[in-house]
Amino acid sequence: MLRDKIEKHLLSVQKPSRYIGGEAGSIVKDASNIDVRFAFCFPDTYDIGMSHLGMKILYSLINERENYWCERVFAPAEDFENIMRENDIPLYGLESLEAITNFDFIGFTMQYELSYTNVLNMLDLANIPIFASERGNKLGQIVCAGGPCVCNPEPLADFFDLFILGEGEEVNLELMDLYNEHKKAGSTRDEFLRAAARIEGVYVPKFYTFKYKEDGTILQLDVEDGVPKTVRKRIIKDFDNVYYPDNFVVPFTEIVHDRASVEVLRGCIRGCRFCQAGFIYRPFREKTADTIAEQTRALCENTGYDEVSLASLSTSDHSEIGDMLTKLLDYTEGNRINMSLPSLRVDNFSEELLEKIKRVRKSGLTFAAEAGTQRLRNVINKNVSEEELMNTCRIAFEGGYSSVKLYFMMGLPTETDEDIIGIADLAQRVVDLYYSIENRPKGRGVQVSISTATFVPKPFTPFEFEPQDTREEIERKQKLLVDSIKTKKIRASWHDPDVSLLEAVLAKGDRRLCRVIYTAWKKGCKFDSWGEYYRFDKWLEAFDECGVSTGFYANRRFEYDEILPWDHLDYYVSKEFFIRENKTARSAQTTPNCRLKCSACGVTKCIGGKCFDKT
Repeated sequence: MLRDKIEKHLLSVQKPSRYIGGEAGSIVKDASNIDVRFAFCFPDTYDIGMSHLGMKILYSLINERENYWCERVFAPAEDFENIMRENDIPLYGLESLEAITNFDFIGFTMQYELSYTNVLNMLDLANIPIFASERGNKLGQIVCAGGPCVCNPEPLADFFDLFILGEGEEVNLELMDLYNEHKKAGSTRDEFLRAAARIEGVYVPKFYTFKYKEDGTILQLDVEDGVPKTVRKRIIKDFDNVYYPDNFVVPFTEIVHDRASVEVLRGCIRGCRFCQAGFIYRPFREKTADTIAEQTRALCENTGYDEVSLASLSTSDHSEIGDMLTKLLDYTEGNRINMSLPSLRVDNFSEELLEKIKRVRKSGLTFAAEAGTQRLRNVINKNVSEEELMNTCRIAFEGGYSSVKLYFMMGLPTETDEDIIGIADLAQRVVDLYYSIENRPKGRGVQVSISTATFVPKPFTPFEFEPQDTREEIERKQKLLVDSIKTKKIRASWHDPDVSLLEAVLAKGDRRLCRVIYTAWKKGCKFDSWGEYYRFDKWLEAFDECGVSTGFYANRRFEYDEILPWDHLDYYVSKEFFIRENKTARSAQTTPNCRLKCSACGVTKCIGGKCFDKT
């Protein structure tokens, strides 16, 4: 039995509990009573995948149906992968310990571009043909994907039968119901896929063919009859009443985010021009404070977790943030449960909010300034002034904090050396502010940490047209930043520009990258988001062998009238809006957030009404 082969080798690997299942909260069913089996695959290790909220939601949702069974599948670490290959152990589901070739759906969640080679590696471990064209016409093993990266699925199009755009709570079950019907009717794979393509939110790439110009840009997209020319994402309209699990699988081993997690809102009102998540998750929707408190209580009581995290793009933008935290604190403090909050906005930070935060978090505070000068903050539509940032730091210092972390990006559109020096100058002014406050923490020096990420232009943002700085230019700017820091009270860190280059290429690429990804994987690339595994030299070899230029995708400005690889996908925000916002950015003008004024992004037309009652 496969179980015996697995158990035989567990003591030979690190963290064997990653591979055996049986955790509290996991759901085991009798396979003989199941109509459709779904392998929910996270293309990274158990420690990371088990921290993903989307998997927890869909795992529980699918398993609510008696005749459907969702199991969890993760990428094995290298030590266990070697054992699997040496002993003919196929990739398997943790609940049944059965090979996922016995499953109907092989579903991946694509959270970041640098996990793409892991998808191919997992399919290979499962003995499933990597290319969709090689899977034959028999219905079975539908390889699908969802998540933020599928807003541009073209670099993965050759490997997947279908993609699920947008939010999965409704469309996943619709897709499984359709499959169940076709399975019982004895349909072919093509018959099922053609029917699936007519479900809103489902994109089947085999029915769409790109043609290219001599300069490499897209000439046209040909669409087969019977499928939509534009595929629109799915959204949950009644977010306050959407399904949410009251129990999670509790791992035996420590994971990255080892706590209960409650989603408080989706979408974002801000419109930061670099932020893909802020646009692809529109419209903005939130749960009521009572719903959040109820779900927090249920999760903590059922899982036994003594820590809960509030998940969102910007929790402090919740319209009932004060009432919500009061309700949560009444429960968490009384039951000795810690509560963590995500990064905070400096323009709605107050002494009242700080007092609540101090009751749940004792470490340093983190704020996203994003740029070192006001001009560049206006370019990216980061509607935060230096006065607001300094006032927030003052409140924090007077409240007993002595360390602050500031996030910035490097290589933003229109950026100059003055903007880079401005990062160091801004951090220095925060240091000076600390020592100007009489009632600052006594006996402690201030520590300001500045973290700079390389700007990556992403689809479905106003900056989707923008080029990324070259590696040489980013390295020059990094040195300029270091040279501009004059005190040890400021610490600087940054991302590897080679990693950011690959991320940009995969984010903005088209189907010609499928062969590059396959070639890189064949050369041994996997776990590309892990520093110890990342092999940029092998990726460059793959690009060279496939005759594909990284600069064509990452370092070239895309024209407004150019057909983009994702133009046939509708995420509710119009391309016309992105063009308008890109031009507005060039003049360093800002756009008000959605609560203050509707910017006509296109969402209201799609949902048939206003995003906010008081807009």
